[in-house]
Amino acid sequence: MRGVTRSHLVIISCALSGLLVATGQAEAAPAHPPRYSPGAPGAGDPYFPDMGNGGYDVGHYDIRLAYRPDTQAIDATTTILATATQDLSRFDLDFRGPLTISKLTVDGLNAAYTRSGAQELVITPPHGLRKGSPFVVSVSYAGVPQKIDDPALGVSGWVATKDGAVALNQPIGAATYYPVNDTTDDKATYTQTITVPAGLTVLANGEPGPTTTRDHRTTFRWSMNRPMASELSMLAIGRYDVTRGVTAGGLPNITAIGQSIDTKPGQGKVFNQTTAQVVQWESSVYGPYPFDSTGGILADVGVGYALETQSRPVYDQDTSDVDGDLLAHELGHQWFGDSLTPVHWSDIWLNEGFATYSEWLYQEKFTGVPVQQSFAKTYAEEKDWSGKVADPGRDHIFDDLVYNRGAMTLQALRLKIGDRAFFQVLTQWPTVNRYGNVSTRDFIRFVERLTGRDLGSFFRTWLYQPGKPAL
Repeated sequence: MRGVTRSHLVIISCALSGLLVATGQAEAAPAHPPRYSPGAPGAGDPYFPDMGNGGYDVGHYDIRLAYRPDTQAIDATTTILATATQDLSRFDLDFRGPLTISKLTVDGLNAAYTRSGAQELVITPPHGLRKGSPFVVSVSYAGVPQKIDDPALGVSGWVATKDGAVALNQPIGAATYYPVNDTTDDKATYTQTITVPAGLTVLANGEPGPTTTRDHRTTFRWSMNRPMASELSMLAIGRYDVTRGVTAGGLPNITAIGQSIDTKPGQGKVFNQTTAQVVQWESSVYGPYPFDSTGGILADVGVGYALETQSRPVYDQDTSDVDGDLLAHELGHQWFGDSLTPVHWSDIWLNEGFATYSEWLYQEKFTGVPVQQSFAKTYAEEKDWSGKVADPGRDHIFDDLVYNRGAMTLQALRLKIGDRAFFQVLTQWPTVNRYGNVSTRDFIRFVERLTGRDLGSFFRTWLYQPGKPAL
């Protein structure tokens, strides 16, 4: 239900009603009365059982948020367009932290709600929601969002900075500043309308809309019109120098560097041009770029990592120099992780293995280091072979095992099936599954169908068995 608003729903509903009256038809009464039941409070991910929810599918998020730097508080309304996937008596959203709800409606009517546990917002609409019916949830709230600092997974969510805030939502941060079905397999489109004091800049996923200033406050509008998992949404508020350009293929390219970062003269232009170069090259390897613009944000956020936020990755200034290798990794994620997103977090090697392999391919193309040399070096130097790549465990989804052995798996596969078939995999896998959710089993079946070979033993050795594989 891309780009649909509540007003559109009203228009559609009225049009359908008029059609029924004009033709003398009436909606048939159901054969059996609906049996309404609560939606599940989790989406079924073994690593994050409380993340996400059941009973509905989100089509669109409309986030309208005003930010005050003097208090670091937000005042926001998030409107969610969804469709019931069962007869719902109530349903949950994920919503974390001390934000106070002032109003909550379902289809324009006040709805009862409670907060439960760390993140459950339990909503009981004034009437049951029939399976297959669209509905609109609107939540108004205010307060100071709080980041998540997980001992194993690090910092995510709304992170305050010297001049604003940056929201980095992988894996569990989105619910720190908007109510959400926070699961990888319920993708939706987004609009974000953010108001800040004049002089500050707002960057987000997707394409910019009109920017307006009134009474010393500026409103920025951003739209992501391709399906996006909540963990890939982002928001950056602060003082940024923004550079706009296009790739060689004409793709809009918006990059930004925080003004508090000590940069070399001309670095903004170099950042923009290198981003364009990497996207253009990766498109020649992986197929057409999956989104309507690209770019990147270099931010003084202090989290110690870069993140593949959809269409516009965020690079913390502490991650090291933002060079071609790092850009190749995060931009490679636009195909592997963003357009194609794992159903469960156990399959995150499908993100990180391909992104690390993108680094190796970049090094071969632009610095003359063969991929096989990168493979051999990693194989020789890797110290921990104890985990399972395709099931690393909740606290290990960002371990070197997932990145390095994931990339080694791909190079071992290349040696196994040959260059011609392997590069067909790199192009066809993200093309066939564009904007979808995938699993390790899906990947194995895909490669076996493409090659006509039984590769079960190979994948068991590299992905499911601990220990250093023999070459």
